[in-house]
Amino acid sequence: MQRWIVVLGLTAIVAIGGILAFYIARPAQEMPAVSSSVTVGGPFTLTNQDGKTVTEADYRGRYMLVFFGYTYCPDICPTTLQTVSNAMDMLGADADRVQPLFVSVDPARDTAEVLKAYVGHFHPRMVGLTGTPEQIESVAKEYKVYFQKVQEEGAADDEYLMNHSSIIYLMGPEGEFVAHFTHETTADEIAAGIRKYL
Repeated sequence: MQRWIVVLGLTAIVAIGGILAFYIARPAQEMPAVSSSVTVGGPFTLTNQDGKTVTEADYRGRYMLVFFGYTYCPDICPTTLQTVSNAMDMLGADADRVQPLFVSVDPARDTAEVLKAYVGHFHPRMVGLTGTPEQIESVAKEYKVYFQKVQEEGAADDEYLMNHSSIIYLMGPEGEFVAHFTHETTADEIAAGIRKYL
């Protein structure tokens, strides 16, 4: 009896080893695709730099380049927005099919007026968006964006930084997620990445 148990055990080990070897040896492109139920993007209601209420429906029919940040950001935000602006210039006439959006994660300081002055330093098509804290929380959740207020002890109420994700999202004409870029992606790479879908 014990002998049969050993034989069955060895047979099972050999069979499992063969299956694993088969999958490991297969080329990557033949491996079964893994689907994900995680979605990026969704409905939002925010205020643009002109004080007008806008929703995601206002940008239907165009690709959206969405970046979350804040106007007091010392480095990543202005650098990234300049890169996005350069990519828009590189697209030439195709830039008319793309809407760059800068969504503030600091609604307490980033009013419509502040955003208007800020985005005016970048591409003329750049739109700044702000809203109530609840609206910003909602859109950040839709885009899976992390942000958190960081304030040193004893600092004035308006002296703080915002830690935040630094992903640039490319959304399709129907609001669907298409691709993403990091803040380290070059303008050339962003422009080339967008052109693949235009």
